[in-house]
Amino acid sequence: MIVQNGRKNFDFQKGEILFIDKPLQWTSFDVVNKIRNLISRYTGIRKIKVGHAGTLDPLATGLLILCTGKFTKRIQEFQGLDKEYTGVFFIGATTPSYDRETKTDKEFDISHVNEELLLKTAKDFIGTFNQVPPLYSAVNIEGKRAYKFARNNEDVKLPPKKITIQEFELTEIQIPEVHFRVVCSKGTYIRSLARDFGKALGSGSYLTSLTRIKIGDYDLSKAITIEDFEIILNK
Repeated sequence: MIVQNGRKNFDFQKGEILFIDKPLQWTSFDVVNKIRNLISRYTGIRKIKVGHAGTLDPLATGLLILCTGKFTKRIQEFQGLDKEYTGVFFIGATTPSYDRETKTDKEFDISHVNEELLLKTAKDFIGTFNQVPPLYSAVNIEGKRAYKFARNNEDVKLPPKKITIQEFELTEIQIPEVHFRVVCSKGTYIRSLARDFGKALGSGSYLTSLTRIKIGDYDLSKAITIEDFEIILNK
């Protein structure tokens, strides 16, 4: 984006990189479609390429990088960057989706869970290991998205993927809620981290909130809302 005399001058066809703060309940594709429609409406460009560089679940918020025009060729460049998230785990129960999308299916005794155990367990998750993605995800299985199998109650096993967690910090502990910050590699599912963390505690866990605050060196503080993007285009 180029700023001249307080105004934004875009060349969407040549290529722009947009930093959007994704709202709750929106899919990443909802954001892409909305931005594409706004560009067409305010610029008169009938067809414009727009793509995102890394999916955020509907129940997650935060930084979503979008590329337009010829810059869509750069999407993989951003997808490969490390990600940083903040969020909250609920300790003592599980859900099939590992987050609030589905209802609780099991509850566990958490009388043995204390701050010392939580901090010790978090340290065990720093490093490189294999992680199984959630079945409620967009992972492709034989040409079909995994979440479609899940919603049809079909039993499908997903292969594990190698991921790296560089930092895993518990920022606030108010059992049964645990606030965290994590820095991780491409392909890491924080919902799966919630599941695995709960298993390691012997109590179960699921994700109740998630915000992506960084992609590489790009920070959420530099992102704008969809509403602000429309205001900029309408100036």
